[in-house]
Amino acid sequence: MSQPPTDKPTRALCILWPAFVMAGVLETLVFAVVDPQHLQWFGVAPVEWQPLTLYSVAFFVFWLVISASAAMTQFLSHPDAQ
Repeated sequence: MSQPPTDKPTRALCILWPAFVMAGVLETLVFAVVDPQHLQWFGVAPVEWQPLTLYSVAFFVFWLVISASAAMTQFLSHPDAQ
């Protein structure tokens, strides 16, 4: 089994790059089904953002959530590498 990366830039890249790719995949899947012009805030008021803004915000939210999950996984799977 290979050793986990120990320097922080490499560890960050091992978390952020796969999360970036998967955020793009998730965004493609979500917006293939959901039309951003028909979204509503909690089913009441329509979301009045431009579609490009909505795509961008959704991408960064997806990236943040996936990155947090990957970071937690790396942290818990290699506690001795801290």
